[in-house]
Amino acid sequence: MKPLFVAASFGVLSLVLWPTPSALAQDAKVARGTVTAVSPASLTLEVRSQEMTFAVDGTTTIEAPGAAHKSRAAIAAGKPGPMLTDVVKAGQPVAITYQDMNGARHASLVRAVATAGANGGSIADGPKSLVSSGRVQAIGDRFITIRGDSGGGASFSQTFAIDERTKVLAKGAGTAAAAKGGRLPIADVVASGDFVTISYEKGDGALHASNVRVTMKH
Repeated sequence: MKPLFVAASFGVLSLVLWPTPSALAQDAKVARGTVTAVSPASLTLEVRSQEMTFAVDGTTTIEAPGAAHKSRAAIAAGKPGPMLTDVVKAGQPVAITYQDMNGARHASLVRAVATAGANGGSIADGPKSLVSSGRVQAIGDRFITIRGDSGGGASFSQTFAIDERTKVLAKGAGTAAAAKGGRLPIADVVASGDFVTISYEKGDGALHASNVRVTMKH
């Protein structure tokens, strides 16, 4: 079997003082409007004459004309990837899939669209994203198992499938991936004992990891 390589994103390691492993569902929404301001870490959208600001990080997927080409060019130049400001501009209509996290709106997907829509935009319910956090118990080419405390003295263990669509966010991951052509084995940046937060989807009797974020190294 050929080794599996996953996409890795660069990110600053986020340390927490007392990680509390948990499993929860997050209701996503989709905001459609016109970009009024953009920076490497945030994007502001005008939706029906109201401005909304969204946090953007290495787990955010950008779907815009030229984004794939600029991503390949950045990797070839030894960089983790293009900046948000390289592919999204003020005045551009986009649709943003987001969740409310710790009092802020976090963008999971920024997608270029033809128009902002009627009345200058809209906000609608989006797909439900499942999130689980815990300590890595085991990891392989195509799976990761975490274990955590589900409250009341009980614990849980979950195993997630990993494939080429899985993104990994960890300190130094982007640099390591760039040195290997943009992709690398997940075990190169995630190890047993690490605390992680995993965004995942259910399907075909399995849990598929879409994002793996390392929050504390073992």
